[in-house]
Amino acid sequence: MEKTFTFRKKNSRNYNIGEAHIKSTYNNIIITLTNKKGDVIAWSSAGKMGFKGSKKNTPYAAQITAEDVAEKGLNAGIKKLEVIVKGPGAGRDAAIRALVNKNLILLVIKDITPIPHNGCRPPKKRRI
Repeated sequence: MEKTFTFRKKNSRNYNIGEAHIKSTYNNIIITLTNKKGDVIAWSSAGKMGFKGSKKNTPYAAQITAEDVAEKGLNAGIKKLEVIVKGPGAGRDAAIRALVNKNLILLVIKDITPIPHNGCRPPKKRRI
């Protein structure tokens, strides 16, 4: 008895406005492209693009990563972006510039980097 499998074609929706979440840490950069509802359309990271070690946290790695995500977003039909940046890494500006260079229109740039109000609790005083 033969089993036949039928695969459904993935829904290729045409999105117009999306959000680019850029998480830039000291070690890596991760860029996620979502629709307005929050569903992921495409993502990429410096590690995925082949950078290793300290080269992952460079503006060049961020640029290459952003170009990869932008290409996938353009194929999904995204033309306008809201950019949400988080983290203190080096490639934040380079990633935004790369998205603009790929003919995507930026509507908003939000920085949601967490800032501590009072910092961590200090260590207890040393007794001698």
